Amino acid sequence: MTTLYLTEQRSLVRKDGDCLVVNIPADKDRGTQKRTVRVPLIKLDQVVVQGNVTLTAPAIAALMEQRVAICFLSYYGRFQGHLSPVFGKNARLRVEQHRAHNDPERVLNLARQFVCGKLSNMPTLLLRSNRKLEDPAVASAAPSLKRIIAQVEEVRYDGIPPRAEDPQAGTAWGSLLGLEGAGTAAYFGVFGRLLRKGWTFERRVRRPPTDPVNALLSYGYTLLTAKMESAISLVGLDPYVGYLHSSQYGKPALALDVVEEFRPIIVDSVVLTLLNNGMLKPTDFEEVLGAYRLKDGGRRTFLRTFEERLSTEIRHPTFGYRAAYRRCLELQVRLLAKALMGEIPTYPYFRVR
Repeated sequence: MTTLYLTEQRSLVRKDGDCLVVNIPADKDRGTQKRTVRVPLIKLDQVVVQGNVTLTAPAIAALMEQRVAICFLSYYGRFQGHLSPVFGKNARLRVEQHRAHNDPERVLNLARQFVCGKLSNMPTLLLRSNRKLEDPAVASAAPSLKRIIAQVEEVRYDGIPPRAEDPQAGTAWGSLLGLEGAGTAAYFGVFGRLLRKGWTFERRVRRPPTDPVNALLSYGYTLLTAKMESAISLVGLDPYVGYLHSSQYGKPALALDVVEEFRPIIVDSVVLTLLNNGMLKPTDFEEVLGAYRLKDGGRRTFLRTFEERLSTEIRHPTFGYRAAYRRCLELQVRLLAKALMGEIPTYPYFRVR
């Protein structure tokens, strides 16, 4: 199973039998000719539409029938919406999801696991990337993160509900958010030291990304969140009801929760690979009013490397067998479902060695 990325502007996607037919117009500026690509529906698990691309109604209906989610991004890669097939038939699962959402103690316990997963995979990436560099600042950041993780694991519900607009200092929820912020700051504080000369990264800037590295991180996180949202819908949970991230209108809070564990080992790893191996150059980016974006050629390189990373197999930390990262996304959601249903005592966060 794979993802179909529709990034060629003014393309038309229609259904023909058991295939999607992508009609791509000629582009005089790039010197490309008009062409047609056929993609078997059975091979797809997601379609990502970026920019001005048209899908016919029969094509959309065929994708929904095959339970293939469609993610819509702006031309510059900003998430706009998500079209997914109907929920799974397990209504009891979603009842338990909402019941947990209304229980402050369960909310905190799940949020703690998501934060542990996020912070646990950060030192793994730092240590792997620092093997040849032997940068002392990076080497010292990893133990600091591990100390923060140990503190996060000790956070317990203290009777003060989370979701307060301004969590009080000293409360369990405030402590958890503070530790998450400290860990993230320690990680991104040395992330730029992992980059080869020619690339700079001072801090994480989201909207808009003010340098090429932040542009790549934001783009990758958007794509990964869309994949997680598809996995959540496939399992039968509601992607808009979360625990660590607040549940707000139009915000896929649960997808943002679970994807935290995978950001460092998938997206951040892809960014380092692309920049340190010279696969992307400064000329692959454009600046528009202070915001950096990938050009078409750089975008194709990013998507290819991103998909390769998702296809990388590892030994699953919970099940013990080998699975590709794209499969691990779904397995993690299924573990969450089991925890919500009481089939396992605790949600086991995803941690690579």
